[in-house]
Amino acid sequence: MKVLVAALLALGLPLGAAAEPVGLCYNYGCTVQTEVEVSRAQLDAIGRDMLKARDAESERRFLAEAVARLYRIAGTQTPIWRDKGGNSEDDAVEGRMDCIDHSTNTTHFIELLAGRGWLRYHTLLPRQMRRRGLIFDHWTAAIEDGNGEKFAVDSWFFDYGETPAVIPFEDWLDGRDPEARHRVAEAVQEQMERQVKQ
Repeated sequence: MKVLVAALLALGLPLGAAAEPVGLCYNYGCTVQTEVEVSRAQLDAIGRDMLKARDAESERRFLAEAVARLYRIAGTQTPIWRDKGGNSEDDAVEGRMDCIDHSTNTTHFIELLAGRGWLRYHTLLPRQMRRRGLIFDHWTAAIEDGNGEKFAVDSWFFDYGETPAVIPFEDWLDGRDPEARHRVAEAVQEQMERQVKQ
């Protein structure tokens, strides 16, 4: 089946419907739920890149870029292009996304890729949560490779359309993220301060 998909993509032949609907939510806590459409041409371009992966490590890199591309596509149809990393810089802005929105959307995007046979070295997992203290939960999309190693796929740290962090799950659970450490610390502190004041 994978060979057939690769052959169809290489020939530029359609793989299905003209556009694929994907669930999307925003405005914190998935308050607004909608669908966006990804065109056949957009999907085929993403698929060609995903099929370049030759091992789990390279697939994670292609997956991160595919997720970023899908967010950018969604931003042409919804106000999520206003989203900023964390929860402090876009508070009350239409289109803002918290970690619940991001983890849900990223999971939907990975489901789309997996459903087309483009996730060959990983399995999509249910969304995962970590807790810091008594009041701060943080959610992420997650994948697992063939050796059973789990990875967080977390787009919440970054501004709209940027490539998400794909990091070992244990590091993510411990709050370690070398790509966005300072922003994570600031966002966590601001979130905790707001929750304490309420």
